[in-house]
Amino acid sequence: MLVRIEWRDGSVHTERLTPGKPSFKVTGAASVWQIASTYLGLGVEHILLGIDHLLFVLALLIIVKAWRTLVATITAFTVAHSITLAAATLGYVHAPQQPVEAVIALSILFLATEIIHTRQGRPGLAERRPWLVAFVFGLLHGFGFAGALVEVGLPEQAIPLALLFFNIGVEVGQLLFVAAMIVLHRMWVRFKVRPMHWAQALPVYAIGGIAAYWTIERVVGFWA
Repeated sequence: MLVRIEWRDGSVHTERLTPGKPSFKVTGAASVWQIASTYLGLGVEHILLGIDHLLFVLALLIIVKAWRTLVATITAFTVAHSITLAAATLGYVHAPQQPVEAVIALSILFLATEIIHTRQGRPGLAERRPWLVAFVFGLLHGFGFAGALVEVGLPEQAIPLALLFFNIGVEVGQLLFVAAMIVLHRMWVRFKVRPMHWAQALPVYAIGGIAAYWTIERVVGFWA
């Protein structure tokens, strides 16, 4: 749960409540540490609860095999969404949230389709230039992050600090997810788990099916 307090001078104080911290004391303007820790936690929470963003990253992990390419791809995604997150939050650019969410779902569907085509011997752009695909769609995902941050609000006296630590939180959450997937894959290989051939395609079709549903749902919601 998030508590947002707006003072008479226009400054905003945001506090994150959790089961372990169900209350807090209002003492005045938040300190630098309070702002940093609050928005860091919000960034981690947003990416780990943002299933659409995680599915996009998971699809990239399935596509990319080489370590150097994986680092370049994740870096491109990070740089791209950091650019649009900052630009949109600071008011330099604006994109309607509903169309953005629909295109984010479409980006996941695109990657799922690319994975299937590659396995059929028809590698596409995502296979040849995953970093480029990650960068282009990362710009859109940044608008999605910005929409969530705008809903939360930013402290007027420390907008750059809050924006920085929210972005760091997003990256921390993203890296935790990537690390968890790599560990699971290594365990899979170590214990020599060999699913039936048809079962190997299930994760990709599940990702694509969920993304297709989200795309239709969000487009209908946008035009309704």
